[in-house]
Amino acid sequence: MTCDRAVISILKEQISAYKILLDLLKKERVCLVDFDAEKVEEISKEKDTVVMRLRLLEEERVRLIKKFAEDNSLSFNLNLEKMAKHTGDTAFSVLRSQMLSLLQSIDEMNKFNSILIDRSIRYIRTTTNFFNSFTAQHIPQTTGVLLSKET
Repeated sequence: MTCDRAVISILKEQISAYKILLDLLKKERVCLVDFDAEKVEEISKEKDTVVMRLRLLEEERVRLIKKFAEDNSLSFNLNLEKMAKHTGDTAFSVLRSQMLSLLQSIDEMNKFNSILIDRSIRYIRTTTNFFNSFTAQHIPQTTGVLLSKET
């Protein structure tokens, strides 16, 4: 397989992994709304696995693009647009636009989930403060030693 075909293959795998990540973020949003902490934790672990896979795929993509650049005596600042122009293969442009669209969706979903998490934390703090207001009156605030008087 040539380097350009290998890059296309890696890009397709990345797009697939980004779709999985987006689906996980959607599931996370539902769990955050439902206050399902156990499911959120489970999804978080799945997201970590997908992100690790994406890092490995990105490292491989960068390595393959550098190899392609070396093999074709091109600059090392080679990106997908330049590869599309150099190879004449429109697949690079199509995959690039798909990836950009997915990344924008992931960013928006991530920001939305972050807002939900912040609101949940505020809700928990407010509830904790509410309950603490009842118990604070019944628990003595002073510490010390109790001395007895002998007569």
